[in-house]
Amino acid sequence: QVQLVESGGGLVHPGGSLRLSCVPSESISTISTVAWYRQAPGKQRELVAEILGIATINYADAVKGRFTISRDRAKNTVSLQMSSLKPEDTAKYQCNVLYLGEFYWGQGTQVTVSS
Repeated sequence: QVQLVESGGGLVHPGGSLRLSCVPSESISTISTVAWYRQAPGKQRELVAEILGIATINYADAVKGRFTISRDRAKNTVSLQMSSLKPEDTAKYQCNVLYLGEFYWGQGTQVTVSS
């Protein structure tokens, strides 16, 4: 199965930036969908951003204009660039991919935004 290695989480002040990375064990070329989800304590897991196929990109309304999802085939990496971070962005962020008809999840990386 697909293994996902995530990194980049940490503690930042409001207004700061972080870049999350996700490296799958399989080539991104064989993965049809890549996405980032997040879940805060006591809340449902929610979709943050996703890339469907080649050109379709979707963002949650709460992060539009602040977060950017991207993929680098040369480095085989899926990234989430986060800027202007707010306390409400605090959550565990997980990478998710669709490979051969099945979804796979990373262990998650914690992002904490606090003053």
